[in-house]
Amino acid sequence: MTIHREEQPTPAYVPAHGLLKDKVVVVTAAAGAGIGAAVVRRVLEEGAKAVVLGDTHERRLEEARAELAADFGEDRVRALVCDVTDEEQVVALIDAADEFGGVEVMINNAGLGGTASVLEMTDDQWSKVLDITLTGTFRCIRYAGAKMRDTGKGGVIVNNASVIGWRAQEGQAHYAAAKAGVMALTRCSALDLAPHGIRVNAVSPSLAMHPFLAKVTSDELLAELKQREAFGRAAEPWEVANVMVFLASDYSSYMTGEVLSVSSQHA
Repeated sequence: MTIHREEQPTPAYVPAHGLLKDKVVVVTAAAGAGIGAAVVRRVLEEGAKAVVLGDTHERRLEEARAELAADFGEDRVRALVCDVTDEEQVVALIDAADEFGGVEVMINNAGLGGTASVLEMTDDQWSKVLDITLTGTFRCIRYAGAKMRDTGKGGVIVNNASVIGWRAQEGQAHYAAAKAGVMALTRCSALDLAPHGIRVNAVSPSLAMHPFLAKVTSDELLAELKQREAFGRAAEPWEVANVMVFLASDYSSYMTGEVLSVSSQHA
């Protein structure tokens, strides 16, 4: 029997509580209107001393920087073009935080999806998704972790995984493998970095609605995906960002190597 779930209303935006007061935060894939953009705004609202945002889309990145600077002050926002498949650009992005005292929170949001049957998927399609989504996250953990270790002050790394890393979905073999890899990378790197006082955790969102997703996904598929959610709706990007901020804050001080599902999917 098919169950129809009525779409529940989106809750009111949660006010800030100073969870990241005076922290220096770096965020990848942070321009536009998705989870990255939401988490940048959220960390500034939560009192971050400064945020360094990276993205591959230069025009969109500058628009995001200008808007954030207008809302929160020019002295709290820096932006650099950063392709996480390019080691030099990763290094430059994270080094930009040195202006404010060095990276204390690294949020790895960059990822790339796509839809293709494993029977028709090319090596290039597979490699591109893995290089951005998994290896890009690794590059950022490696360099940010080393910077945090060298300061001796510890730090926090938050990765963006996906429920697809746990659950099968047709046409998503490359993306699912990459996100499952992000989960494993989170757990293992957490053990490597724990002796240096650095925590590593991840979020695993199900369906977060934003304009880009709506543009590349059919109305029929979106309706189907919403019906998999107990609330009958997609998450707002800021609802995922709230959990990332929690993991970045001292409220999660005893958590490392964990993957939190930000999802209302039913069993």
